[in-house]
Order: sequence, then structure tokens, then C-alpha cells
Amino acid sequence: MKSDRQASSSTSSKNNTDKVHIFGIRHHGSGSARSLCQALEQLQPDAILIEAPPDAQALLPFVIREEMQPPVAILIYASDRPENSVYYPFAIFSPEWQAIRYGLERNIPIKFMDLPQAHRLAIKEKEQTEVNPESEISSPEENEPDSESIPAPSPEVAPQVTPESDLRLYRQDPLGWLAEAAGFSDGERWWEYMVEHRRDSHELFAAILEAMTALREELDAAEDLSESHADRLLEQQREAHMRQTIRTTLSEGKERIAVVCGAWHAPALVNLPPAKNDTAILKGLPKVKVEATWIPWTYGRLAIASGYGAGVVSPGWYDQLWHNFHHSSRQVAIRWITRVARLLRTKDIDASSASVIEAVRLAEALSAMRDRPLAGLPELNEAIQSVLCFGDPLPMQFIHQELIVGDRMGRVPDDTPMVPLQQDLIRQQKRLRLKPDTKTLELDLRNANDLERSHLLYRLALLNIPWGRTQYSSSKGTFKESWQLQWEPEFAVRLVEAGVWGQTLIEAATAFTRNQANEAKDLPTLTKLVDKVLLANLGDAASYLMVRLQAEAAIAADISHLMQSVPPLANLLRYGNVRQIDTNIVAQVMDGLITRICVGLPVACASLNDEASAAMYELAIAVNRAILLLQNSEYAEAWNGVLSQLADQSGLHGLLAGCCCRLLLDAGIFTANDVETRMGLFLSLANEPSQAAAWVEGLLKGSGLVLLHDDRLWQVLDNWVTKLSTDTFDLVLPLLRRTFATFPAPERRQIGERVKRNQANQITISSDSNFSNLDIARAEAILPAIAQLLGINL
Repeated sequence: MKSDRQASSSTSSKNNTDKVHIFGIRHHGSGSARSLCQALEQLQPDAILIEAPPDAQALLPFVIREEMQPPVAILIYASDRPENSVYYPFAIFSPEWQAIRYGLERNIPIKFMDLPQAHRLAIKEKEQTEVNPESEISSPEENEPDSESIPAPSPEVAPQVTPESDLRLYRQDPLGWLAEAAGFSDGERWWEYMVEHRRDSHELFAAILEAMTALREELDAAEDLSESHADRLLEQQREAHMRQTIRTTLSEGKERIAVVCGAWHAPALVNLPPAKNDTAILKGLPKVKVEATWIPWTYGRLAIASGYGAGVVSPGWYDQLWHNFHHSSRQVAIRWITRVARLLRTKDIDASSASVIEAVRLAEALSAMRDRPLAGLPELNEAIQSVLCFGDPLPMQFIHQELIVGDRMGRVPDDTPMVPLQQDLIRQQKRLRLKPDTKTLELDLRNANDLERSHLLYRLALLNIPWGRTQYSSSKGTFKESWQLQWEPEFAVRLVEAGVWGQTLIEAATAFTRNQANEAKDLPTLTKLVDKVLLANLGDAASYLMVRLQAEAAIAADISHLMQSVPPLANLLRYGNVRQIDTNIVAQVMDGLITRICVGLPVACASLNDEASAAMYELAIAVNRAILLLQNSEYAEAWNGVLSQLADQSGLHGLLAGCCCRLLLDAGIFTANDVETRMGLFLSLANEPSQAAAWVEGLLKGSGLVLLHDDRLWQVLDNWVTKLSTDTFDLVLPLLRRTFATFPAPERRQIGERVKRNQANQITISSDSNFSNLDIARAEAILPAIAQLLGINL
């Protein structure tokens, strides 16, 4: 009886093998996709199984919609924790994408057969909770996107063969080992020449299956060294679920089943063990509720350099290979180098037709010397750099960015399943004519449409979706804004996460802001939030924030926090009317802040060390700039009064005392005589040299014009420097050099020229007066030190 059962099982397995056809592919390989299309045409399957999560099965019909333009990705996330998510990207040259299109266009049943993400996300959440019970699931940008491929290293990294220590790498990068055996430097290059450039797919998948079977048998002998238990268990669960899906499809009576999977998994799907074994492996898996949708993707995110484990080095090049498959290998090279020449011309780099022809010939010669079937990307790059770039590697950087990787971004149909917040954003993007792409945007805030665009970008930024970043604008008007827009695929996840705050952008941004205000721990945090909220034109949130701001300002005891809050509010008071913002409540808060700062600043500045004085200096400069911006006479009078008090305050750090004198001199409160008097007192030999140097830094930092235009200040400083002893001079020289280094180069040059003129005048005077006993040699000895101090060359 036992013998009969074994015979029956063997026959059944053989029959199943005839019905199930395994196609081991590399994800995002244009050669794999092309060979797979040819194999499917030859097989004419009646069912197609694809290594992808069954949770996204309902999304398949969108693939053949005209509005669906790859690269795109399936986004799957836990319903109650959107940050627990995963992506499955597809390009037009991805084998899975072509298999899906093949089946849908011919009404062939398609099934996703991988382990559902409902289980995998639950497993990940459980593992992270067990490691750290208080931890949160990491956000999508911190996660490595789902990687179910044969990972390929970058061309610069070649795997090294060692018996035991590299067994983990062996499993992670089987292509690297196959490449080394074939004499290639890395797996990426081996796969490109053996598969991507292949014109005939005959027996390709049988060869891949044979190679992967040998690799897996080699690894099974060292299983305990190759992977962690958790990783190995997950791999077993995934392959068990794939086999279960194959069994289900066989039970439906299908005769020609095409199984499209990562090449590594192919050997595990050839022979089906008893079903009870796989049932036992899958028993008791945790599960969470998940949602799935399509989102746009980019070639940049498809590249391995982005951190995507299943990525490829050159998505743009693979796109070129896919679309030019029917052309000869020579035509592929000609078309690619012609595209490069067009790009170089846009960068004002000469690229003639003759140079293109020469580069093509060089690439073909290199491929012939290396015994390659056609000129691949390495040969093309070498030829392009040698001929079109004249050996300069710099142009190759933007060739790599714009062509080899590419900046293409996909598009999904408008009726793709989305959360309400995503739908609201799409409506606003259409209404305001803002496509989710990358570009520079100049806005005129006097225009209603541009003002609404600005509001939209600021609201997204509040929700941690920085689609746009403000740039410096050369325009002198305050009504101009310059933005750099760059849409990132992970913004789709953040929109899902932000959906808990509201169904529209204005609702979500308002609710999120109120929550942030409640969690704010200090006044500067609230002030910065007010700035963002008013720029986003969130009236309800602004009113709530002002109440919180007033309450926090009333109890804030830290003067530095009060001073940090002034510049953002000053910007709103000065420029708010351009955005049609009601600034009355901001003015009330500002009145209280200025009053409290002026009252408490003298005490806050007492007995500060060097580090604290430097921080207070920056705050004082910022507050002074804000008060000048506001042009409010009451603020200016109160501020100048406290600066006058500080300038003569006993024990004040030299940096702050010098800063006060400079600000009062600029404001016209102090005359040159006033500054000269205080300068003479502070630079007297009775004071510590370090404090005297700090005073000079506070007075002159950032601009030496006051020194150039006031002869008396120049003379006081000159007298102080010349009277310093050698040891003291060596001590203060670094401090003074730091001060003079902040001057613009033209000012440093003028100071040096003035020193040189003074030296010449002194020599002339000495020869015609009572200075005949001047020791010229000693005088000249100090000139190199003076030149070093001023940062000039004599």
C-alpha cells in the first residue's frame, strides 16, 4: 500500500509539473520582462500567478487604464496605523507589470500569490513591539521599501568569496556569486549582459531555475549561518503561501499555469510537498486590517541608490532598452548617445554630430574588445566621457541623474481608491493648476490664484508634507515668493496618516495645528507655529494659537525665549498685509514681549560666560533687526534705552558691551565721541585683554566700515594694539583675527592699505622730525603679525 501511495504521489507531482511553468525573473529587469513576454506568448497560459500581495488583488483592473502611466507603486498600509506600510513599485519594464497587462488584455485570470501583507505587517508590528514595547512603528521614509528581488550591488562593490563569513551575502546577493563565477566584477553587470541584452529568450528561464537550484542547495548546508531565524521563517511562510495558491489554481482545473516570481523563489515552487506541511507553516499567523491603493512613483525612487533593495542602478537606461528592443544593437547605442548629446547642448556643452559618431564607434570597439554582445552602459559611459565630455567626469554626473537614472514620474487614475484628504488635495491641485511634479514656481501674492497656491503649500508643510520649499527671491517686492516644488512618492503615505485630522486640507491642518499648540513646551515653539499658521491662512487655528501664545508669554520667565519670539512676529506684522492677515492680535502680543524684554534684559545679561554671551549677542542682533523692520517709535525708544543702560553696566561681558555701543552708534543715539570714550575705557591696560578683544569683536563684528571711517576709533584701537606686550598680543591675536575674519574681503583690503599708508607716513615723519632714533628693524618685525591679524599679504 505504501508503495502504491508513493507511486500515485509521484505521478501527481509529475502531472502538476507539466501544468505549472515557473518563470524566475529579476524585478525591474527589462530583459526579464522581454523574455517573459515571449515565453507567455509561446505558452498561452490559462492562469497567471504573480509574486505580489493578494491584498492588492482588487487594484489589478487599473493597470490597463489609459490614465495609468508607470512608474507607479502599490501602497499597502495598516488601516489603524498608516505608518505601518509597504510599497511595491512597478516600471513599464518590470516583468510583473508586463505579465499583468498580458493577462488583463486577454482576459486570463491573474492571482497575486505572495504572503498577504495583512500577515506580514502584523508580524512586523509584533516583532517591533516585542523588541521595545514603547516603540512606535517606524514611518515609511525610515523603512526600506519592500524588497523581494535578487538584490544587485552597485558597480563599485564586488562581492568577496570567503567560506563562512560571506554566507549571509551569498543568500542576499546570489547574482554576485554567479557573476564572479562567470568572470564579471558584479552581479549588476553580469545580469545586464546575460539577460538584459539577450535577444533570444529560448531556455533562459530553465537556465535561471537550474542556477538558483544549485545556489539554494549550497546554502541549505549552512542554513544556520546564512540568515536569522525570523528571516528564514518569513521566507518559508511566503513560499508556503505561494505553493498553496498554486494548489488552489490546480484544483480549479487550470492546465497551463504561468508562475512569475523572483528567481530566488523559483526552486521552492517546482515540486509541491504535501499540503499539510504548508498548512502547518501558515497556521496561527497574526493579522491586521489593511488598505491598498496605487500611487505615483519615480525612477529616482526605483534606483538602488535610493535605498530600495530591489532597485536597479540605471532605470533610465533600462527604459531605453525596453522601448528600443526591436532596433539593432547599433541603433540602441546611436539613440542613447544622441540623447546624451542633446542633454549636453542644453548645458552649453558642445556636442557635434561628428562627436556622436565617434563616440558610437568607440563604444562598439570597447564592446568588441570585451567580447560583449552589444555596447552596454559601461562602454557607452566610457565613450561619452572620452569623446563628448573631453575626459571630464563632471558632466557625467548630470548625465547619470537625468538620463541613466531619469526623472520620470508616473500617474494614476483619478478614481483610484484614496482617503478623503488625498481626494481633496487632487481637487485643489486641479483647481490651482499645480501638478505633483518637480519645478520652480514664482508666485505673485497680489494675484488671488497665486495666493491660494501659497496657502496650499504652507498647509501641506504644516502636515509634514514639504512638497514645496521656499527659495531666495531676487525680487525686491515683499509680494513675491519663489518655491522649489518636488513631489515625493512617500507623501502619499503622509497624506493617509494626516487623514486622521480631517477630510480636507484646511480641516486637517487646523486640527493638527491645535494639537501641536497644546503640546508646545515653550514660547519660541509657539511663535514659529503662529508664523506657519498665518502664512497658511488658517484663521481658526490662528485665533486658538494667539490665545495660547498670550497665555504662554504671560508666564514665560526666560528672556531668551521672549527674544526668540520677536523676529517671527515682526515679519508677520511687517508683511502680513500682503497676505490679507489680521495682525491686530499679533501687535498686542508684540507690545507685551518688547516691554518684558526691555525690563528683564539687564538682569539676564549679568555675569554671562563666553558661550552664553555669544548666544545673547545673536538674540540682541535679531531683536534689533526686528525693531528696525517694524519702524515703531515706541519700540525703538524702549529698546535704545535698555541698550544705553547695558553699554555702561558694570561687569557686562565685553562682547555685549561692544555690541550695544555699535547698535546705538548705528541708531544715532551714540556719537563717535561716546564710542571713543567707552572704547578707551574698555581697552585700557587695566582690563583683561580677552575682555578688551571681546569688546572690539562686539563693536566691529560683521563690518569694519566704522573703523575705516572714524579716525579716532582707528587711533584708539591702534594705540591699544601697539601697547600690548608680546605675551598678551599672542593671547588676544586669535580673538582679534576671528573678528577681522568676519569683514568682507574689500573691507579687509582697505584696512590693510590704510595700515601700509600709515607705516609710510610714519617713516617719512621720522626722517624729518624728532623720530630719528626710531628702530626701523624692530618696527618692521611686527608687520607680519599685523598682516596676519588683518588677513592680508604684505
